[in-house]
Amino acid sequence: MSQPSPASLMAIKIVIVGAGSVGVTTAYALLLSGLAADIVLIDIDGNRAQGEAMDLSHAGHSAQARVRVGEYEDCAGAAAVIITAGVNQKPGQTRMDLVKTNYALFQDVVPRVASNAPETVIVVATNPVDVLTHAAQRLSGFPVQRVIGSGTAMDTTRFRHELGHHYGVNPRNVHAVIIGEHGDSQLPVWSLASIAGMRLRDYCAQKAIAYDQDAMDACSRRTKEAAYEIIRRKGKTNYGVASVLVSIIEPIITNSDAIITVSRVGTYAGVADVALSMPCKLNRNGAHQDVPLLLSESERGQLRESALSIKSFIDSTKVEGV
Repeated sequence: MSQPSPASLMAIKIVIVGAGSVGVTTAYALLLSGLAADIVLIDIDGNRAQGEAMDLSHAGHSAQARVRVGEYEDCAGAAAVIITAGVNQKPGQTRMDLVKTNYALFQDVVPRVASNAPETVIVVATNPVDVLTHAAQRLSGFPVQRVIGSGTAMDTTRFRHELGHHYGVNPRNVHAVIIGEHGDSQLPVWSLASIAGMRLRDYCAQKAIAYDQDAMDACSRRTKEAAYEIIRRKGKTNYGVASVLVSIIEPIITNSDAIITVSRVGTYAGVADVALSMPCKLNRNGAHQDVPLLLSESERGQLRESALSIKSFIDSTKVEGV
């Protein structure tokens, strides 16, 4: 797969809708990454967005990029539009508690993005991300591969961090994924988790240590509860999700066919027309599910439960189009 030249990278525009904590942190991470020449912030509070753009520009003294405030017309020609706008999760709330307020916002935002940038890739970060990824696909009319939710990419990163800490290895050398809902019904794929090419039980046997399922369950539990714990302590999450959004944007810009666990609309474990996360190949055309994940019978059952949970919530919202 050919990579874009430095000159072509300099033509890349990324639009971020929502200049709140996640949106601005994502803009900062993108600025430092050098992936885009033009980073556009769109926010209902134009004055605040202008202040953020000014501050970000002062941080970009060594970066070959421009950060500016724009309108929806500025989505034209964007390689990707990241939607972070919406009400944030508060202590004690679940992600699903946010759906009606944030869906109403999407009814305004998504058609405006789609009409101005009919060839772009939409990346949804607003929670509940699976329900809103489904909504964004319907509201935009885009093919399913061009509407991507950040999904369990963040959970997968947290999961690898937990396993790496437990086994004393760098998380980059842990191959393990969280699939399903970005929420309470998510599931770790234990049957495929590996270190140094070995399944976890085999790795433990080779290292002459006991495989501790209770410790593994604790890693999974901390992964699922991480956002709640962070929000309880500091009121929001932003750094982790911003880094994950940049990791999703990179293969879209570079057309590099990276495999990342993201959310998109499809049929999962027999449940049709629902958005949840599975490993997908990402490139300039969006997210593609080329090969079904090889799951154990138990994991297939858990995935179906997760899909039904999301589907049930979509059906019960009684908001047209979700």
